[in-house]
Amino acid sequence: MNNWDEVRTAFQVARLGTVSGAAEVLGVHHATVIRHIDALEARLGVKLFQRHARGYTPTEAGEDMMRVGQATDDQFSQLEGRIKGRGADVSGELVITSLANMSHLLTPVLIEFQARHPDLIIRYLTDDRVFRLEYGEAHVAIRAGAAPQEPDNVVQHLVTMETGLFASTDYVERRGVPDSLQSFDQHHFVGPDNENSRAPFFRWLAGVVPRENITFRATDTVALELAVREGAGIGFLSRRIAQAAPDLQEVWPPQDEWHGNVWLVTHVDLHRTVKVQAFLSFLKERAQGWSAEEALS
Repeated sequence: MNNWDEVRTAFQVARLGTVSGAAEVLGVHHATVIRHIDALEARLGVKLFQRHARGYTPTEAGEDMMRVGQATDDQFSQLEGRIKGRGADVSGELVITSLANMSHLLTPVLIEFQARHPDLIIRYLTDDRVFRLEYGEAHVAIRAGAAPQEPDNVVQHLVTMETGLFASTDYVERRGVPDSLQSFDQHHFVGPDNENSRAPFFRWLAGVVPRENITFRATDTVALELAVREGAGIGFLSRRIAQAAPDLQEVWPPQDEWHGNVWLVTHVDLHRTVKVQAFLSFLKERAQGWSAEEALS
């Protein structure tokens, strides 16, 4: 196969299902996309796509081509990420990932680190999905829960965060507090809209109360905290923050299984680069005061 452009075009058509979508992503005219597909099919002697009114559907041969294109595209992304991660100084891009509700802790650290290294571009990506460090999607991932096990990653413990179960004084005046696990189903709770949350405390709650008792649900952690403060129900909050709030009351003894370990994860190929090492050292120093800060969801 001598023409990567044609393979890349076929991959984008298979991925997006339309010529126009592939043309937009590739930055070419739609006629170029059609020409690449026709040339590739002629060279291979097979049909890669079924054409129909809604677009293009890959044939079995097209599915094979898509897998080749995906693997090649991933390798290029991996190479690009590794190249960007190399260098003798702290400059270029630094890509950090975490769950969204670490942003209030991480954003000030990132801003301070960038102020020390003005040639650095910070990209802070928050998402529930696990970013693939082996493909260069990020330089440093900050993850919670069990220690990550992916091969070729360097994993370091950063901090353990403590979480408690709290309610507003208004809620307690109206509905009281649970006096046993059996009484939990007599209360309203605040929790995630995602039933499969990875947070250990939400997994615990799912095993204790029926789903219908989680009466206020949200995807945003700030909204969940405000809902607890405003009396919508009982919910999990940072013990350090909540215990200092006069309008909140801890309603159940904290359980060890609620507390979350936070891990620093880097790929072995980027771990020793100047930029990554500088950031890891800086973050570890700043994170020393996080032990009882906001837990992850």
